[in-house]
Amino acid sequence: MHSKKLFVVYLALGLVICWPNLNAQLAGRSLTEHGHPDFQGTYTYRTITPLNRPAELAQKQVLSETEATEWEAYENRRQNRDLIIDSVGGAGYPPGVISYNEFWYERGKETIADRRTSLIYDPPDGRMPALNDKGRERARVRAENRRLSIGPEGRTLADRCLMSGGAGPPLVPGAYNNNIQIVQTKDHIMILSEMIHRARIIRIDDAHQTVHVKWDGDSIARFEGDTLVINTRHFYYHDNGRGSSDQMILEERIKRIDENTLDYDFTIEDPMSWDDSWSARFPLRRIEDPIYEYACHEGNHGMVGILAGWRRYEAMGMNGDGTAKASDN
Repeated sequence: MHSKKLFVVYLALGLVICWPNLNAQLAGRSLTEHGHPDFQGTYTYRTITPLNRPAELAQKQVLSETEATEWEAYENRRQNRDLIIDSVGGAGYPPGVISYNEFWYERGKETIADRRTSLIYDPPDGRMPALNDKGRERARVRAENRRLSIGPEGRTLADRCLMSGGAGPPLVPGAYNNNIQIVQTKDHIMILSEMIHRARIIRIDDAHQTVHVKWDGDSIARFEGDTLVINTRHFYYHDNGRGSSDQMILEERIKRIDENTLDYDFTIEDPMSWDDSWSARFPLRRIEDPIYEYACHEGNHGMVGILAGWRRYEAMGMNGDGTAKASDN
């Protein structure tokens, strides 16, 4: 009897000691009703860590805790729109009226947890590879069409609030609305991006079933153990700020780190843009806030003004910036 009581006591103590780890493991391996790893929830991917490693940190892959604190303070001040003088510009803005004030920004205040100096980890220099000849020529044509505002098709999809590069695919942290909601069914996964409010429907399948190009591409997914692997191709890129073409092949990998955090890792291959692939990685952190509607309509009205302004200047024999055209003589 005495030994049985001791066994019960030891068992209880063991459960008390091991339960937190056991509970974390169980939470990390939670499954949907269909037996797939459960990633459902609302997440944010905002961070002050940049996609590309800054030039001043070229030789440094990871910051110390003290350096990360200093970098956060520096970047938060540098990017603070309330501290930028319109006539001087700064943080990527040329002199002129700076759009929005700091109240509207939600870029994140801290570096990612591992304190890497860039979200890109491959290539090792932490920066996107340079565009190859094909990529540079396509970028040149795209920039010229935009500069001339030759028509709605010459402007970006963001002008009309149709798409946003940060909302993906792939996801890339930006200035605000860095939030998504993941919903899973037996055969599909839905990723709702708050930016521009787009729902991306991904089939659980082993083959692409269409060659019809789409703005979001055609996405299929599979599970490799606890990791969700998404393959996307057949893109239609009217305009893509990072230089991708319609030949891009995107692989995204999502797995659970802990109860409130997912690891998001993507790799881009596109021989029409880069000679080598490149990869980035960052966490998706659970939030309790809902996804709000991104009711962006400015472009629907602004497009008329943009094109009308350029056509007026052309009729007056002027460039789009109001300067006189150079004489052909």
